[in-house]
Amino acid sequence: MNVVLEVNGLCKSFGGVQAVDDVSFAVNKGEFLALIGPNGAGKTTCFNMLNGYLRPDRGSVALRGKELIGTPPRRIWRLGVGRTFQITETFLSMTVRENVQMALISHHRRIYDIFSRATRLYVDEADALLDLVSMRDQATRPCSELAYGDLKRLELAIALAHKPALLLMDEPTAGMAPSERIALMALTAGIVEREGVSVVFTEHDMDVVFAHAHRILVLNRGALIAEGTGAEIRANPTVQEVYLGGGTVFTEEASHA
Repeated sequence: MNVVLEVNGLCKSFGGVQAVDDVSFAVNKGEFLALIGPNGAGKTTCFNMLNGYLRPDRGSVALRGKELIGTPPRRIWRLGVGRTFQITETFLSMTVRENVQMALISHHRRIYDIFSRATRLYVDEADALLDLVSMRDQATRPCSELAYGDLKRLELAIALAHKPALLLMDEPTAGMAPSERIALMALTAGIVEREGVSVVFTEHDMDVVFAHAHRILVLNRGALIAEGTGAEIRANPTVQEVYLGGGTVFTEEASHA
């Protein structure tokens, strides 16, 4: 398989706290990889180093063989690393289509094109992305009218407008109802399969993780303590003890990775 992202020996501390401790992993093309762990495990810190928001104390992050450490976030985004956040970021006064058009205008480097009317640019391309996330029928609605789950789908379309090789999704289902969570991640998994985009996501909902992740990484106190398929993680005694306090909430119904 083609390796899209390779992380080696990633370390980051804040004062006396080791937030990320010698973490190494790789992400293959078209892989849907979950990064899980209890609060404070280092998931978000790890994410922030992958796309340049934080500089690691040590370690390497390479995208398709190109070292990213020291590269500004916007440049990393241009190289093909997209990201969605726990809180959606859209222009509420604009329509659904216009939000995607703005992302496309940025991708095509036409932000400062004063001779073209923005609403006429990349309409077909925007609609194709809205089709991808099943929102074409809401293209002309203002974002301020959208339900939260629809905003999350729109954010996914916006992220895909930049044609990322790797998409980082930080708790993509936060704040959503259980049925909406499953639907959003099923949609994302389908896009991963069809488009060949690689995705790394953090998530607290184990039903979502085990239903869709091809592979799961488990962090605890900044260190990577386990990785494997859903079945392997579910059966791992260290994960059960450290992440779940010895409980057994990894049910058979939620173990289909």
